[in-house]
Amino acid sequence: MNNRYSRRQFGSLITASAATLAMPRVLRAQTEGRLLVIGGGFGGATAARFAKMTYPDVSVTLVEPHSSFVTCPYGNLILGGKKQLSNITHSYDGLRARGVNVIHDRAREIDAEGHRVTLDGGDVLEYDKLILSPGIGLRWNAIEGYDEAASEIFPHAWWGGDGSQITNLRAQLEALPEGGVVGLSIPDNPFRCPPGPYERISMIAHHLKQANPTAKILAFDSKEGFSKQGLFEDAWAELYGDMIEWIPASQDGRIMRVDPENKLFISEFGEEHRVDVGNVIPPQYAASIARDAGLTNESGWVPVDQHTFEAEAARDIHVIGDANIAAPMPKSGYIANSTAKTAVKAALAEITGRPAWEDPVYFNTCYSHAGADYAVSVAAIFRPTAEGFEATPDSGGISPRGPLSELSRNRRLESRYADAWYESITNDMFS
Repeated sequence: MNNRYSRRQFGSLITASAATLAMPRVLRAQTEGRLLVIGGGFGGATAARFAKMTYPDVSVTLVEPHSSFVTCPYGNLILGGKKQLSNITHSYDGLRARGVNVIHDRAREIDAEGHRVTLDGGDVLEYDKLILSPGIGLRWNAIEGYDEAASEIFPHAWWGGDGSQITNLRAQLEALPEGGVVGLSIPDNPFRCPPGPYERISMIAHHLKQANPTAKILAFDSKEGFSKQGLFEDAWAELYGDMIEWIPASQDGRIMRVDPENKLFISEFGEEHRVDVGNVIPPQYAASIARDAGLTNESGWVPVDQHTFEAEAARDIHVIGDANIAAPMPKSGYIANSTAKTAVKAALAEITGRPAWEDPVYFNTCYSHAGADYAVSVAAIFRPTAEGFEATPDSGGISPRGPLSELSRNRRLESRYADAWYESITNDMFS
């Protein structure tokens, strides 16, 4: 779709009468097949690029409110002082060069029956197939006192946006008083990036070890365990001594209320914990556009067909990325990238006459940095079944455990592999 051409087409009609001025513009594609993608992150950007490369005659439009994309992966490295915001900010120019029509606006409403999407700016986009990759919404006030205003004092830094959340948290860490306390509140499952909070703890500790070595990190967790727990705990013990205290739910680790003005975390049993810097990662659900369109169930996430990612509640809408229900697959950037391609093949099979994948395979590798030249990973392969998604037995693996004196080369290499993974996947999204 050519947005500028459409504006010229409708310019004469808009100026014809006051009545026409009040009407939204319906933007029509110039080709027979119309794929609309909402959300320009790991799922949506991958879907748009893959669709245009694989089906060049299909009109592909990507709707994304931000003019550039700030990744959540590698955002924790900003907290550790290992990266800058510019290192994790990516342009959509590469997608435009491939012929994707990129519109920077916010999708406000989906008319599933009419195959239309209304944007905040008033434009109405028609589609034959819709790939919806809207990401997460934060459950404001699920933790009492934690609303959007509170996130300016206790940043969540759990989506990229314009990068202000992650840079706010970094600035607070730099201003932490000597010997100060950093508190984290970590949600119960499911949530975006299961190992993310623990990489964050590691990167904050990496920064503090150099800048404020008497500081303390209190990690309050709503769970009894977490992804790659043994590997992280090994790293914390070897690299950071007693700086980090992880507090599981059974030891009153569930934060139920916050008081940002007085810098307090209040736990389930009423104990008050004073922090100098607070990072609250609240419970999550699918982004509002998926919920408002009636695609979610009582969990707040979107049930989908395991082979096509078509929403159970609406034909021709394929939901990928963090917003869907796909356990045991994690809500990760790699899964969003991998499943985006299956969803595109399934969505466009009817339009193009080319088959979808009959036996799709979904890949996940998750690297986590725990210190300087120190990373660990977990990998798995998943397949759809009649009962749901399942991990393929013996298909993956996890980094070996052991003392750093024996595994220093392994940890250093995994750090390099992590950097290579990040460069590769962002190229697969945006180049």
